[in-house]
Amino acid sequence: MESMLNKLKSTVTKVTADMTSAIMGNPVTREFEVGRHIASGGPGMSWRIYNGTKKSTKQEVAVFVFDKKIIDRYQKFEKDQIIDSLKKGVQQLTRLRHPRLLTVQHPLEESRDCLAFCTEPVFASLANVLGQWDNLPSPVPTDIKEYKLYDVETKYGLMQVSEGLSFLHSGVKMVHRNLCPENIILNKSGAWKIMGFDFSISSSNSSDAEPKYVCKEWDPNLPPLCLPNPEYVAPEYILSVSCDVSSDMYSLGVLIHAVFNEGKPVFQVNKQDIFKSFSRQLDQLSHLSPGVLSQIPEEVREHVKMLLSVTSNVRPDADQMTKIPFFDDVGAMTLQYFDSLFQRDNLQKSQFYKGLPKVLPKLPKRVVIYRILPALTSEFVNPDMVPFVLPNVLLIAEECTKEEYVRLVLPDLTPVFKQQEPVQILLIFLQKMDLLLTKTPPEDIKNSVLPMVYRAVEAPSIQIQELCLNIIPTFANLIEYPSMKNALIPRIKSACLQTSSLAVRVNSLVCLGKILEYLDKWFVIDEILPFLQQIPSREPAVLMGILGIYKCTFTHKKLGIPKEHLAGKSLPHLVSLSIDNNLNLNQFNSFMAVIKDMLSRMEVEHKTKLEQLHIMQEQQRSLNITNQMNPSEETKNTPSPATKVRDIDEIFGGSSGSAGVNGNQNGSSSTVSQLSRVSLTLEEKQRLAKEQEQAAKLRSQQPLAPQSVKSATTTPQAKDLTSSLLNNMTSLNNLSLTSGTRTMPMQGGTISSTFPAAPTMGGMGTMGVSNGFNSPMGFQTGSMGMGMRPATPGLYGGMATTTSAPNFSALTQNQNQSGKPPDMSALDSLFSSSKPKVSLNQMAPKPAQGTTAPAPWLSQFGTGQPSQTAPIQATPMAMPGVQGGFGMQANPFFNPQNFSQPVASSTMNTGTMKQSASVNNDFKDLFG
Repeated sequence: MESMLNKLKSTVTKVTADMTSAIMGNPVTREFEVGRHIASGGPGMSWRIYNGTKKSTKQEVAVFVFDKKIIDRYQKFEKDQIIDSLKKGVQQLTRLRHPRLLTVQHPLEESRDCLAFCTEPVFASLANVLGQWDNLPSPVPTDIKEYKLYDVETKYGLMQVSEGLSFLHSGVKMVHRNLCPENIILNKSGAWKIMGFDFSISSSNSSDAEPKYVCKEWDPNLPPLCLPNPEYVAPEYILSVSCDVSSDMYSLGVLIHAVFNEGKPVFQVNKQDIFKSFSRQLDQLSHLSPGVLSQIPEEVREHVKMLLSVTSNVRPDADQMTKIPFFDDVGAMTLQYFDSLFQRDNLQKSQFYKGLPKVLPKLPKRVVIYRILPALTSEFVNPDMVPFVLPNVLLIAEECTKEEYVRLVLPDLTPVFKQQEPVQILLIFLQKMDLLLTKTPPEDIKNSVLPMVYRAVEAPSIQIQELCLNIIPTFANLIEYPSMKNALIPRIKSACLQTSSLAVRVNSLVCLGKILEYLDKWFVIDEILPFLQQIPSREPAVLMGILGIYKCTFTHKKLGIPKEHLAGKSLPHLVSLSIDNNLNLNQFNSFMAVIKDMLSRMEVEHKTKLEQLHIMQEQQRSLNITNQMNPSEETKNTPSPATKVRDIDEIFGGSSGSAGVNGNQNGSSSTVSQLSRVSLTLEEKQRLAKEQEQAAKLRSQQPLAPQSVKSATTTPQAKDLTSSLLNNMTSLNNLSLTSGTRTMPMQGGTISSTFPAAPTMGGMGTMGVSNGFNSPMGFQTGSMGMGMRPATPGLYGGMATTTSAPNFSALTQNQNQSGKPPDMSALDSLFSSSKPKVSLNQMAPKPAQGTTAPAPWLSQFGTGQPSQTAPIQATPMAMPGVQGGFGMQANPFFNPQNFSQPVASSTMNTGTMKQSASVNNDFKDLFG
């Protein structure tokens, strides 16, 4: 690797050193920077061609350098002959000015080591292109090695040479005498230029007389650089030492043959015995074989044969050659017209440029870019011609690569972007905006292209605004989003609101509707839709444009309008527009179709949302109830009394526990507070409302006083009944409800309230007694005792069910005294009027054999309302409307529900209450 680098370094150093040593002292280097070696040409391919630039103007040039080292092998007088010949050719070329001759930018300069002069930029010599690579850099440049001439280039190149000869022969009366491929130079644009006037001769007669040319005899002893190329010299010059303009035409015929035969001349000449070779050649030309010209196109083959004729008078002159049908090619004529543009007026130019787009596709890309494009861009200095030239330039730009566009086209377009007159320039750019945005670098788009679009939107001409608004959607996808959002959209909105033209306003709305897909959803909702409500006019076209934007936004899968915006802004706006008097039936139907679609989607979306929320709430409610029904094991093992009562109330929605224990809140308020924590269904709310209504009715009734009992037989028995009851209460000491007990302070005395720790089922010998508000309670009179006060009206708090304690002892005595049924009608008024009337005579127990039947009055109360008792581990349901003070001071047995027998099932039994044998036995003990 290191050796390769060293070799490369040495090669570059050597080439640089040779060039530097050859030209460094030449005066040309004072004004021109010399670049790399690109080609070779001139007589004997002796001139090296370098690219370069003028230091003052940075203008590109070609520098021709003749290194004197290549003639070191010659004698001094031969060197002088060679140098003089080369100087003559360059000086003659410098004096001549014609488009078909190589243009000299700086005259010949001589230094000790070299000759040098500068010309227009050059690509290569025709000899290089045809494969003659003498005096070229090593390796041969790729662009020269791969260069192939197109037919149009060949035709027009030969035509240019013919025109150049015509100028020499007719214009300056001169014979070139050395027309060959090395003296034909292809400039940067591809034009063929003539050079190498080393052996040219001018007419010795005056310009008016017939030209007469005097030439020297061929001297084979001269150095080759002092002689013309013998393979292209006419035979009469060698054999008869005569030459005229026809000699150049013979050279042109050989040149045409070489172009179509890869650089090979018609005959190979033996330079050692040139006279013998030309004599033999003369015989061959007299009887020219058809195979010699087989590679030449048929339409020019006959003319080439005439050019190679031995008789000089038969050869066509240069002017005749320029007019042969072979050169009547569209491409060649187009190129010729470009070369003569400076002679045309604006009208002729405009007509030519209008037809040029039809011709450009037929021409090779290289010809278009390097020949036609420079000629077109040179017309940009003429504003009147820009509208005619610009379409062709943009057409060429479409065929260019991005790199070629940036390098060859964009520099000339940049000044045109800023031109506002004539207005056609802006229109043409807008029509090709996709091309500009695709190939122009982002920085140039931001600085040159988009400002032009903004000017078009804000242009005073309505036609410009309309066209701009119509074209913007075609290239909107190529505009960067920040530029569109912050610069383009605000200008379109401003044009829509401020214009007085209906067409501009409608086109603005259409433009916005078409570019909605390139905007994001929230920008459309926040900026575009509110803007629609600001439009002042109400013409049908404007209204339909507004509807179109709403519809596009609503239906586009990427955008869409939220239901909140639909309900609050979009639908109200559309509904108000839909009833405008300017709309016809079809337009109104269009409005209504969109409105209905919006309503349908809003309904579906919101209904779906509510259904999902409802499902979530139901799931949450189920989860809460499950958690309450299934407390953790730790809570079950170590509950606190107040917490347990509250939890039971929360589960069943009752308030009996809290009312019985705390004695400071009624059932309805507790129920509401507990139910408010859980969302209720409609059925639950209806039930709660009915219960509250019933409780309110009960509270509004007047309390029943004990003195309302008028019977004289019952009044003295009230004391006996109470004392008898207290005496018989000792039998309750034997009732054991559960294994665990708890005590809590109660109004009127200390009562042991027993909560079952485990259910006791079957033939248990105890009975759970409930007062309807508290949990089942057992009464004990052991060490704790129990204090009871006589019932008073204030104690019952207006309860309409039971208001006084009947004398059970009297009932027992009456039952024992006679076998007749006791008369209990005096006590009927003690029961609530809300229940069916049942006399106490009907409630008297009837003995049965084997077992004691349940008391009829118990069944009456048991069927009057649902059972409020649950299995032993459950909690009694609430009784709405019952005052909290009823608790422990009333007779617990006057709540008939307390005598229902707990069932084994874990669910609540709402059917008829059943009485067990143990309950009937207890009643026997109490009633005697």
